[in-house]
Amino acid sequence: MTAWGVSAALAAAILVVLALRVRAVLRAERGALRGAAPGDGVHVIVSDYQSGTGGGHYREYTVPKDPQAYARLFVPRDKRGRKP
Repeated sequence: MTAWGVSAALAAAILVVLALRVRAVLRAERGALRGAAPGDGVHVIVSDYQSGTGGGHYREYTVPKDPQAYARLFVPRDKRGRKP
């Protein structure tokens, strides 16, 4: 076998293993709910970065648990509160 043949066989084997894994995961997660349950309050997501030279960045994001409140975050400010 040439180097191309070995590479092609290896790539095909990897694709077969990947396809089998995808199928197994999809079967295991069938019917399972994803994401967070809607409700009151917010999720707090923390983003923290330290460069190691004394600098860095820290940020907290709040995301509402209510789907309608979350959707309102994407409405432009000049369109908020207007009735069509």
